[in-house]
Amino acid sequence: MDDTTARHTEKMRRIKAARDEMMKTKTEEKGLIIVNTGKGKGKSSAGFGMIMRCIEHQMPCAVVQFIKGARATGEATFLRERFADECRLFVTGEGFTWETQDRDRDIAAAQNGWKIAQEQILDPEIQFVLLDEINIALRNDYLDIDEVVDFLLTQKPQMTHVCLTGRNAKPELIEAADLVTEMTLLKHPFRDGVKAQKGVEF
Repeated sequence: MDDTTARHTEKMRRIKAARDEMMKTKTEEKGLIIVNTGKGKGKSSAGFGMIMRCIEHQMPCAVVQFIKGARATGEATFLRERFADECRLFVTGEGFTWETQDRDRDIAAAQNGWKIAQEQILDPEIQFVLLDEINIALRNDYLDIDEVVDFLLTQKPQMTHVCLTGRNAKPELIEAADLVTEMTLLKHPFRDGVKAQKGVEF
């Protein structure tokens, strides 16, 4: 064994020993409040990635999509046609706010979505709920942030995971969450005149 290989082996041995010690202290299990936010792409994509994991682990799950309307998406078709028994899907929006141009309708749709979301979170069979683009509804004050946070902190079953996506997550939600990821935008093809691409954005 040459010196470079020996140094690498010793370094990895020390890292493993330290990690093994650290993992001894990580014993708690709980249902997490997860927030995917930020200006970068990937918030919903990451949420649906966790839905795929739940399906594979035979964890019944549900998706409630806010804001997004009837436009066909790969994830909606995939879940409805192949995994309807494993994952419930509710599309509660009517499209982006600039498409509806009706604040009262947008508020009513968001509040209906939140009612469905609460039902799914409280259902003892459901172990993971994705609230896709709910942060947009919260940012526009279609939903009361205090009501949403209070529900998540006081009524969510202990072992149920809830993931909330959308840019501009409110500080109250970030404070309440267990796990927050901010997607940072470095480059996006839309800036160069490239429209949303099948398989990437929808």
